[in-house]
Amino acid sequence: MKVDLNADLGEGCANDRELLQLVSSANIACGFHAGDAEIMRQSVRWAMEFRVAIGAHPSFPDRENFGRTAMQLPPETVYAQVIYQLGALAAIVKAEGGRMQHVKPHGMLYNQAAKDPQLADAIAQAVKAVDSNLSLVGLAGSELILAGQRAGLSTRQEVFADRRYQADGSLVPRSEPDALIESDELALSQTLEMVQQRRVLSRDGTWVPVQADTVCVHGDGEHALAFARRLYDSFIQKNINIGAS
Repeated sequence: MKVDLNADLGEGCANDRELLQLVSSANIACGFHAGDAEIMRQSVRWAMEFRVAIGAHPSFPDRENFGRTAMQLPPETVYAQVIYQLGALAAIVKAEGGRMQHVKPHGMLYNQAAKDPQLADAIAQAVKAVDSNLSLVGLAGSELILAGQRAGLSTRQEVFADRRYQADGSLVPRSEPDALIESDELALSQTLEMVQQRRVLSRDGTWVPVQADTVCVHGDGEHALAFARRLYDSFIQKNINIGAS
C-alpha cells in the first residue's frame, strides 16, 4: 500500500524545512494568501534538496485573512488568478532546474471549489492551460475532483488527518468549534482508517466512504511537526509506503 503525504508550505511557518524531510509532496504558497518570491524560491530549493514533489498552492487574493475569506468572483477572474499564481511558481521552479508536478488550491478557494462546479471548472481549466501534465489535488469526492476529471487531468483525492468530516464527505467548517481534531491519537486513528479502510467516521456517527490518495498534514498547528513525525512513523509501522503518485 502506498500513500502520498503532503504539506502546505511557504506560508511563514518555522517548520517548513523539517516537514519536507517527512512528506512526499509540498504545496507552495504563491503570494496571494502568503509567501513571496524569496520564500517561494527557498521552498522550491528545500523541496528539491529532499526530493519532494513540488506543487502550487494558489488562493483567493486575501493576505489579510490568510485566504480564508469567502469570495464570489466570476469564473474568468478565478481562471486568470490561478494562471497568474501557477506561472509565478513555475518560473521559479524552472529557474532552479526542477519540475512542478501538481496544484492544490488553498483555504476558501479549495473549500468553495469542493462544492461549486463552475468555480471548480475554472480552476481545472486554468491548470490544464498552464500544463496538462499537472495533477489536480482536491477534497476526496468533491466537485474539484470531478472538474479535474472532466478536464482530462490526473487527480489526487485528498483527506485530512486533523479535520472532522460531515455526513456528505465535506469538512466541518473551521468556524465551528469541533472542526479540528485536537487529540493526536484520534487524528492518527482517523487517518489510518481513511488510508487502509477507505472510510471516515462523520461527526453524526455515520461512516462515509473516501478515497485517500494523499493525506494533508498542516504545518501551522501547535504540535505540527511532532504530529507529522508520528504519522510518518505510523505509516512505516503499518507497511504503508510514502511517496508522490
